[in-house]
Amino acid sequence: MASLEVNIHNLKLKNPVLTASGTFGYGEEYDDFIDVNALGGIIVKATTPEHREGNPYPRMAETPMGMLNAVGLQNKGVDYFVEHIYPRLLKYSNYVIANVSGSTVEGYVEVAEKINRLDHIQAIELNISCPNVKEGGMAFGTSCPSATAVTRAVREVYDKTLIVKLSPNVTRIEDIALAVEEAGADAISLINTLLGMAINAETRRPVLSTVTGGLSGPAVKPVALRMVWQVAKAVKVPVIGIGGITTAADAIEFMLAGASAIQVGTANFIDPQASVKILAGIEEYLYRHNISDVRELTGGLVL
Repeated sequence: MASLEVNIHNLKLKNPVLTASGTFGYGEEYDDFIDVNALGGIIVKATTPEHREGNPYPRMAETPMGMLNAVGLQNKGVDYFVEHIYPRLLKYSNYVIANVSGSTVEGYVEVAEKINRLDHIQAIELNISCPNVKEGGMAFGTSCPSATAVTRAVREVYDKTLIVKLSPNVTRIEDIALAVEEAGADAISLINTLLGMAINAETRRPVLSTVTGGLSGPAVKPVALRMVWQVAKAVKVPVIGIGGITTAADAIEFMLAGASAIQVGTANFIDPQASVKILAGIEEYLYRHNISDVRELTGGLVL
């Protein structure tokens, strides 16, 4: 049988299939549908310094080949996560990765410091698509200086694997990737959602309460694939591909573009077994092509 193991810095994943933050809850929501431990790891929903109610409803909308969301990082804050949620995650034997979000550099640092003390969590994914309230609301991940600042500050207090998740709402994503790599990122995941909107023609009003939201699903895959390819060529750290992955073929395409691992996101809402089906499909592909190690796929695009 082919080897499915991949390395993301110090993480030795049993296979390259992860779940995307915000689409898989805390893992236990999917226990009735799949063996969560069969996956390489899970990335749990975002944790912020304080309790957040999220945005007003409606905050999700279906679109052709995808969906818009403006949930607004609803969670009960890092202290609640440490006290109440973390103990429930100890049952998972694969990697549990925490997604860290905030609206100030200090907020990110606070969450990272507290999660750094949790032995069962060996990595965080830094969500730099959040608005920087001290800089007029521009997302941390849309400029090199702000992306550098938050990554460097978290690196100083976090001593495990640091994954930085990039926003696609930029002109040259490879510049942001190089900036966070230099600031101490051990790996890079991309892409987060694209900014979009939906309008109800009958009411002449926006569908989402926030007017705009994050577009995900198959519609974003060509953009995500292109950005993964660009970033993988630019950086030396491992890249994790995200964006519209619904089949094993999608996952393999991202690996050929340079990803060492992938995340399954919106597909989880359509089929709660999507992640394990994609894993099985990758195994079948390796067998069919007589490939002994899944790592041979990474960067294997023939030009």
